[in-house]
Amino acid sequence: MLDKISKKILSELQSDGRISNVELAARVNLSPAACLERVRKLHDSGYIMGYTAQLNPLLLDVSLLVFIEVVLDRTTPEVFDAFKHSVQTIPEVLECHMVAGGFDYLVKARVKDMAAYREFLGKTLLQKGVRETHTYAVMEEVKNTTKLPIK
Repeated sequence: MLDKISKKILSELQSDGRISNVELAARVNLSPAACLERVRKLHDSGYIMGYTAQLNPLLLDVSLLVFIEVVLDRTTPEVFDAFKHSVQTIPEVLECHMVAGGFDYLVKARVKDMAAYREFLGKTLLQKGVRETHTYAVMEEVKNTTKLPIK
């Protein structure tokens, strides 16, 4: 169980992963040494998985965000494993989730534009044992966050 201070540390780190230990300690009312030890324990116990930078997709020329429902040819463990391993190597794929329901996977990907998406779909994604796809191009990102609710 996380106590109130550990939850506050996690919340602060989600808002600013580059915060200095001294500033973090001040925000959570701990000494810098105690704060550093708490962060180390949170990392060691798996609550903190890593740190990343959020990059601007417009400036990197990958402004088209698409969600793709994927239905595989067959639903055998071998086909699932083959798809899972192949999709992990595709740089355009940001997320891929096996789901329950009317399709097998939900893929989130970023590409330059619709022409790039068509090439991505035909040359990359459809080569992995895929029977059918349904694509949803994002017109507007209403909310985009990596922050998890901490209760």
